[in-house]
Amino acid sequence: MINSHSQPHKAYDEFSLVLDPDVYEPLPDDWLIGITDVVNSTTAIRSGRYAGASVIAALGNAWGSFDFPFVFRGDGAAFALPPQGMMAATSALRQVASFARADLDLTLRIGLLTVREIRTSGRDVRIARYAASENATYAMFTGGGLKWAEQQIKNGRYLVKPGRYATKPDLTGLSCDWAPFPSRQGEILSLLVEPNDHTSPEVFAALAKRVLAVFDAAPRQSHPLSGDMAIPKDSGRQVDTKGWSEVAANSDFRKFDDGLRLTLDCTPEQIDGVEAILVAARARGEINFGLHRQTHALMTCLVPSGSPDAHLHFLDGMGGGYARAAEMMEEGALRDIQHHAR
Repeated sequence: MINSHSQPHKAYDEFSLVLDPDVYEPLPDDWLIGITDVVNSTTAIRSGRYAGASVIAALGNAWGSFDFPFVFRGDGAAFALPPQGMMAATSALRQVASFARADLDLTLRIGLLTVREIRTSGRDVRIARYAASENATYAMFTGGGLKWAEQQIKNGRYLVKPGRYATKPDLTGLSCDWAPFPSRQGEILSLLVEPNDHTSPEVFAALAKRVLAVFDAAPRQSHPLSGDMAIPKDSGRQVDTKGWSEVAANSDFRKFDDGLRLTLDCTPEQIDGVEAILVAARARGEINFGLHRQTHALMTCLVPSGSPDAHLHFLDGMGGGYARAAEMMEEGALRDIQHHAR
């Protein structure tokens, strides 16, 4: 079990390895889990993306380190901190919520609870580390705890009330002024796949590996960015653009937070093939999924002031991305409920 400020010591450099439930370590009961999301985010995708990344930047700057588990989720974020991070987390969340409301005209829903409260519900929060490159490591989450916490927060539990708009969040190192990146293979895909509550981790891992195998067969494993891409006009300059291949390597185009979360550049045929696999798995009652196709990807960059080499790049689709995929997934869940109610 993790018992310090930091994440698990071992980081896996092959994404398929973090699909194995055995590599995850449980967080201590007294650790905090924070969840944020933008209400009605699909009406303000670009601003919503900025609000999601702002939470990570503000929290890391308030905490004094980015060595804590977090995941960018498009219009929101999720993170874990030890109990002594309560003050930093509450303050940063309130500041970002107030900033989102005043500067971006967005309502940011923010919630905070303990791992113990999640475990009482029968779910868990376990984490692993995925090394996207030598300098960039991302946390992966499993156990169903984040999914359950998000549902509770959307239902009005564990909410942190926004503070008065006084102190702006410290967003040092955050850059959202990159131009969109066009698809080279045909379409930018935003894909969410989540196991149903009764689906075993082994069954879901096998399905996820089938999905990844389709996309891995494409150039660069369907990565939306590549080292030989030209820097788009009007792009941000906080990252040394001579290291463009490093920018691509450090991005989070694949992640796992109680399910697969992918931003990919792929062919329509690949998407159709994967959709057929997922439709069949949903019909078997194993999973739910949502996907959205668009022409461009968006990138938000975070360059921690204390460790600029560990610059992180958060990807989403320009045409709605994860927020639109989540809408499709919710519609699928609603259809299932209506079907069983007949």
